[in-house]
Amino acid sequence: MATPTHLNSCSSTTFTASSSFNNDTHHLSSRFVIVPRKPHSFTWVSHSQTRLRIHSKTHFHLKSSNGHPLNTVSLQDGSAGTPLPKKHVESRGKEGSLPFPESDNSESTLSITVVGASGDLAKKKIFPALFALYYEDCLPKNFVVFGYARTKMTDEELRNMISRTLTCRIDKRENCEDKMDQFLKRCFYHSGQYNSEEHFVELNKKMKEKEAGNLSNRLFYLSVPPNIFVDVVRCASLRASSENGWTRVIVEKPFGRDSESSGELTRCLKQYLTEDQIFRIDHYLGKELVENLSVLRFSNLVFEPLWSRNYIRNVQLIFSEDFGTEGRGGYFDNYGIIRDIMQNHLLQILALFAMETPVSLDAEDIRNEKVKVLRSMRPLQLEDVVVGQYKGHSKGGKSYPAYTDDPTVPKDSLTATFAAAALFINNARWDGVPFLMKAGKALHTKRAEIRVQFRHVPGNLYRRNFGTDLDKATNELVLRVQPDEAIYLKINNKVPGLGMRLDRSDLNLLYRARYPREIPDAYERLLLDAIEGERRLFIRSDELDAAWQLFTPLLNELEEKKIVPELYPYGSRGPVGAHYLAANHNVRWGDLSGEDS
Repeated sequence: MATPTHLNSCSSTTFTASSSFNNDTHHLSSRFVIVPRKPHSFTWVSHSQTRLRIHSKTHFHLKSSNGHPLNTVSLQDGSAGTPLPKKHVESRGKEGSLPFPESDNSESTLSITVVGASGDLAKKKIFPALFALYYEDCLPKNFVVFGYARTKMTDEELRNMISRTLTCRIDKRENCEDKMDQFLKRCFYHSGQYNSEEHFVELNKKMKEKEAGNLSNRLFYLSVPPNIFVDVVRCASLRASSENGWTRVIVEKPFGRDSESSGELTRCLKQYLTEDQIFRIDHYLGKELVENLSVLRFSNLVFEPLWSRNYIRNVQLIFSEDFGTEGRGGYFDNYGIIRDIMQNHLLQILALFAMETPVSLDAEDIRNEKVKVLRSMRPLQLEDVVVGQYKGHSKGGKSYPAYTDDPTVPKDSLTATFAAAALFINNARWDGVPFLMKAGKALHTKRAEIRVQFRHVPGNLYRRNFGTDLDKATNELVLRVQPDEAIYLKINNKVPGLGMRLDRSDLNLLYRARYPREIPDAYERLLLDAIEGERRLFIRSDELDAAWQLFTPLLNELEEKKIVPELYPYGSRGPVGAHYLAANHNVRWGDLSGEDS
């Protein structure tokens, strides 16, 4: 991927927000109506009832990731446009749905355009996720996939490229090869420049041919560097947006480098898009264990009363990779580990963990609570942060390179490949509780987890059985996001026998044992939500602003003072400074105890 450049301006030409991309206010004929959503509801299901289906009828019955039924006739995105006139809406029937006249023209076609189709993200994640959704019958009956990039390629060459990354991983049913062939027949390619309106006109013509006069809903996935975002959105808005359905755009991180560049990017995008059309994707929010975080807390009485400073001593959010930059050095050096992982992935998880109970499961209610958390956080100070950079190391006769050995990285680079930080939330629930973040590359293991360490038992009758190290007696709740998804609770119990010997044991929910069916990839969940207009797992602009306001002063200080990162060996547990940081807050990193390695 090319190294992104700093965004200085939206475009050399000025465009207003009245472009055709704001097309969610289309005038539909009276045969198209919006069916209101039903209230949120959850149902208990058996292991075999996990498959989501979309019927091939005009009236779809969809479920998004929050268990919310989405019943729609035209799939028009009403939230971004004006309400339909009353004459278009008929009285509600007994079942809560709207009757509508049958018409051959009432079908819709979903057109998904992957911009940057020749890149690694598209090949490794986006196209396989779309196939998995098709394989599971989660896509509408009428859909088509377009790849768009500068690379010259035919439809057949695109299909061959995609086919090498598609797998029948879900349950290896016998019809997988047939489904793969059917999916590839729906994939087409158009080569063009990202800033060429003329080339997007040609793309629009191809899309109309495949839509065959149906109501068209269009989703653009921008799998390109951020310095290209605005050009693509401008061309798509003016030349390839839907004329009679909704148009949505998925934007990949990074969303700028700091508050200023992020705000500029948002302002430029909003010249052509409304906020409801922008889906800022953070794939960690689509991870199964992150999704389960709010379920664990809000639907289990045993946890919610404990979820505060009264019982929780500290919270740890840990991300580690056991490999270095490996070819991404040029890109990574422009951002570093804080921008790449902490400001987005880990901070989003922290906000979900710490938020108050939302009014409902609606996207806006949840995102409102997340924003409150971010705005309540204490500004990060330099003394609450440790940065590191991995150095070369030899182990077992094998040599591992240093970060600066990467030919795309400057030899004098001060970019951090490791960072640890202590954050605090200034509100009644979390006052004084340290939230410790740690993220790094080239560490001893690969993992992402949330660790909740509870307070010591006051007046513990069995204190003498644990000796002086009371941390060994601390209850700890662990949500392992990856690999080997699991939820486990560390408790103290008596070892069977005549004596009184205590042991620390795990109450363990290992997903692969409890749910043998493979867990869908995060991109599958997020793509399906974007198609259905479910915004709960996507980042709103004020969330993004609050996140950058928290980290930008720290990042500026690190760069202005040219803070030299502490070196740590490739494959180690990170710099020693991270241990001192935790000790300053009377915390011991939970992943270094040796029990979870």
